[in-house]
Amino acid sequence: MAALIIGGMASSIGAVLAVLQLAFALTWVVYVIYLPALATQAGIPKQYVPWILLMDQVIFIACDWAAGVYADRLTATVGRFGPRMAMVTLVSCGAFLAMPLLAPAGSVVIFIALTVLWSATSSALRAPPLVLMGRYATMSQRPWLAGLYLFGLGAAGAMAPYLGMQLKDVDPRIPFIVSSVVVALVTLVLAAVDTGQDPVVPTEGDAIARRVSPWAVGAFALAIVLLAVGEQIHFSVNSAPAYAKLSSALEVPRFMPVFWIGFNLLMLPATLLARRFDAIAIVAGSAIVGTAALYVTATATDMQVLLAAQFVAGGAWGVVLMSAFTAALDIGTTGREGRVTGLLFSMLAVAAFVRIAFTTTVPPAEMKAILMLPLVPVGAWILAALLLAGLAAGPGRRVRPAGR
Repeated sequence: MAALIIGGMASSIGAVLAVLQLAFALTWVVYVIYLPALATQAGIPKQYVPWILLMDQVIFIACDWAAGVYADRLTATVGRFGPRMAMVTLVSCGAFLAMPLLAPAGSVVIFIALTVLWSATSSALRAPPLVLMGRYATMSQRPWLAGLYLFGLGAAGAMAPYLGMQLKDVDPRIPFIVSSVVVALVTLVLAAVDTGQDPVVPTEGDAIARRVSPWAVGAFALAIVLLAVGEQIHFSVNSAPAYAKLSSALEVPRFMPVFWIGFNLLMLPATLLARRFDAIAIVAGSAIVGTAALYVTATATDMQVLLAAQFVAGGAWGVVLMSAFTAALDIGTTGREGRVTGLLFSMLAVAAFVRIAFTTTVPPAEMKAILMLPLVPVGAWILAALLLAGLAAGPGRRVRPAGR
């Protein structure tokens, strides 16, 4: 009976996490779509918009890790952090909602302050929900729940190109209000879980089995940065030109979601592997498969081959993230889940910073002249795969207990 209750609780948390991540990821999509126009209304020239996005990533790098550490601290001292997470999220939603309402006033200071406040407080919706998931899920349930959490990210990524076209003539207040309300409501539902349920208590064996050295955590973080930089350059820089080379420019938005479709369709079945085998090994294996797919996308001369390779590359990235978050929760067991998952989110922000900085400082004409640019993701993933293979083969790694 206890197992059924825990299983039902985990399923409910997983569904809420999927909806939360979808709504939360879409807030970023909406933000990026409307930021140039809102910045102009506030009196900020458009050429400074990329620098605002870079500022956002710097804030994410610091605050994502800090939010994870704070979640661990609250768990240790208070026992629950769901209500605090909800309070910070409401502040974040308020700042997000205020952007299109106050931008027309033409105050640069107010607009930047709202942007900073939203960026900082939005970190409450990255590491803390995963820490909450780790508290109420058994070891074998974590991969599936991580997959559901990331399913929302993949769905948002697939929708982004279409939203960019459909929202051009829509009053920004409408999507800002809708996304803010949805995020707030879903967060309140998730926070309620942390006020009325007892967490799963890991065994001493789980904690001992997951202890790793600081060097291993650092190597893991470096591998994630390499993988994420490769994915950022591949999807945001290389994919559109690759499609345009084999089709018309008008068709490119129709092809871009293929990567994210593969992300979701291949990630969820792979949770079965992550339930049974060491998550680091799954990340390493996925990186190897993804490296091959990225190479094919960089060299494809046929559209069907390119589409298939993009699908596999997206699936590999999905499995990488799902297994990486599972590994982060495992490494953090017990009491450091927030610290490690927060570090993982910070590394993803580092990769986004690198990509935005690259596209901001290197003109498109110069990018086309960089002949090896399509192979940069391949090189990054090869290095990451080697690092991860070393970690997976290191001492203390073992098969996950399928029944836990």
